[in-house]
Amino acid sequence: MSPSLPDNYFSYVAAPMVNQSDLPFRILTRKYGATLTYTQMYVAQEMLDSESSRNAILEELELGWETELGRPVVVQLAGDDPKTIVEAAKLVEPFCDAVDLNLGCPQTRAQKGHFGGYLLGPKDWPLVGSIVSSLAQSLSVPVHVKIRLCNPPEKTKDLAIKLARAGASVIAIHARFVAPNRRRSGAAQLNWVKDIKLALQAAGLGSTKVLSNGNVRVFEDCQKNLESTGADGIMIGEALLKDPTFLSHDTPRPHTLDICLEYLSLCGQYPVASSDMIRRHLLHVVGSDPKCERTSAYNIFREELESCESNEQFTRLLKSPDLEAWR
Repeated sequence: MSPSLPDNYFSYVAAPMVNQSDLPFRILTRKYGATLTYTQMYVAQEMLDSESSRNAILEELELGWETELGRPVVVQLAGDDPKTIVEAAKLVEPFCDAVDLNLGCPQTRAQKGHFGGYLLGPKDWPLVGSIVSSLAQSLSVPVHVKIRLCNPPEKTKDLAIKLARAGASVIAIHARFVAPNRRRSGAAQLNWVKDIKLALQAAGLGSTKVLSNGNVRVFEDCQKNLESTGADGIMIGEALLKDPTFLSHDTPRPHTLDICLEYLSLCGQYPVASSDMIRRHLLHVVGSDPKCERTSAYNIFREELESCESNEQFTRLLKSPDLEAWR
């Protein structure tokens, strides 16, 4: 097994999210309680083929490595070739605390590219085992894997055991099936997380950490999830997109506009997020607050947001008189 991160890193983990796990957002979640963050998924082959993409990824990672709240961070990679993934992992290794293999992405591009959640079938298990073992043998940092449920779900226990034996020190389980056209289909089936944890223990692989991902809507769900699954930690996605301060449950929540302005301030300090990323974050946070979303000013906000391209324009919009009614 590859080396492992300290146990306290796994308490509250910010999940990898497509085009949303940028450095300013990761820092914001860390400030408000996340103990570990993941980058968004990077496709290894694309990273190696595109110099501009590779440079942008490494620049962001290096920036994060130099700031206290930029760490600890796990870089998530995807692909279906052990050599390619190891080569990409060696590039990011100096700027991360662990490397994760994505075996859960449900997107159509993952289906076409034969990576992510489309490697969960038993016919691809020798391949994913080879990828994980190659990473574990080649890297000095821990190797993590993020998976979804196999079909049938009982098979997920066998896959988890194979991944742990190949060298995975952490297995994060999004307890839903892969669905190309939907990120979610009903509630996560957390009973399988418990079964997987027990299966690993029974196989003598209890040192492999299990993270439970799914069904966290309010902070109290974190403890309920841990109690029902026996997992070593919680991975949180959507709830943090809606409110990056979600984990600071014991302190007064900042105003929605102030959360957005703090995010924009971080975007100014660490200018790596695209205008599209910024726009999505602001829409998530503002649109999830009924005091904002259910007002006439919300339509004004959405319309003007579309025309914003610079940090200054986004900030000016959030400070505009039209939105003062939200205060």
